Amino acid sequence: MYERIVAQMSIAAGRASVVYGSTQSGTVDESSRRSLRLTPLAETAELVVNKLRECMDRIARHFGVELGECEEPQFLRYKTGDFFVAHQDGNTGLLRLDTERRRVSTVILLGRESDSPETGPNVYCGGSLVFTNLAAPPELAKFRMVADPGTLIAFRSETTHEVTPVTHGERLSIVSWYR
Repeated sequence: MYERIVAQMSIAAGRASVVYGSTQSGTVDESSRRSLRLTPLAETAELVVNKLRECMDRIARHFGVELGECEEPQFLRYKTGDFFVAHQDGNTGLLRLDTERRRVSTVILLGRESDSPETGPNVYCGGSLVFTNLAAPPELAKFRMVADPGTLIAFRSETTHEVTPVTHGERLSIVSWYR
């Protein structure tokens, strides 16, 4: 399954990813986020949604929250130079947008991050998923998540996180949110 999704995403057409701030529809802002949102085959999107639904009860128990639905996943490609600045996905109480209903965010990494350029499929440099805890001492304030391809990472949507600029290769991932 994993290999089929990666192969499909590697050739899929895409459009610029949007950011949400003061509008429901979102806007393209390449100073905050640069990546492509891909359009997979309908059966691939359905497969991912079904897998996310299978995980929902376990994730709800882990975070001690009630979850009722899963948003449509976004299939993303980050090319060299692409990034997403530090942000939160919702549940902050700061805005009155639909995205505020997000309780838990998920990221499925589909490639392998490397510290040095390598040849091979699905290997990239940079593009790190980094979490920030402003309440922590400076030496512990940032945490870089390193995971195997196909790993689902779940975190509370009010957690500050970012994707650092990709410096080599392409970073493929799937993101979604539970409400």
